[in-house]
Amino acid sequence: MVTRVRPATVEDARGVATVHVETWRAAYRGLIDDAVLDAQRVEQREQMWTRWLERTGAGQPSYGDGDAVHRMLVAEADGAITGWATFGRGRDAEDAGRGELAGLYVLPGHWGTGTGHALIEHAVLGLRSDGWREAYLWVLHGNERAFRFYGRHDWHADGTERLGAAGGATELRELRLVRRLA
Repeated sequence: MVTRVRPATVEDARGVATVHVETWRAAYRGLIDDAVLDAQRVEQREQMWTRWLERTGAGQPSYGDGDAVHRMLVAEADGAITGWATFGRGRDAEDAGRGELAGLYVLPGHWGTGTGHALIEHAVLGLRSDGWREAYLWVLHGNERAFRFYGRHDWHADGTERLGAAGGATELRELRLVRRLA
């Protein structure tokens, strides 16, 4: 199985949504309420990602609450999407001068295969090519697998925490990780 990383297209929305839902359920079980995880639906995520990819493809802001335009990369193996990453200018007001790795998800069956490594390396190259000297990301408190993964790729906690919300979950305690890119 060879992993290929490429820019996402609108046609990838279903595969992206599948990765999103399956990864949430596997990675966040025990960290987010089971009812929230079980309520995740590929069809809803597909609609969300279709709109996101349409907006970004047109150069419009990626997220409804700011003006940052992010890009998405997908990883494929044997013609199926096995992971994805989004990145661009920081969405948080205090981090607007830095790049952001906004999301990185890999199907649980592809954990440990190099898919995540390929995605993060391509995303870091994209952030560098956009001129960012430093980048940040947020990790759900307690997600030890993610902390180990990002640590192996030179990301480290800077002591900043926040309460966030996503996918119907509220008061998600997140920790910020940073990395020098230059």
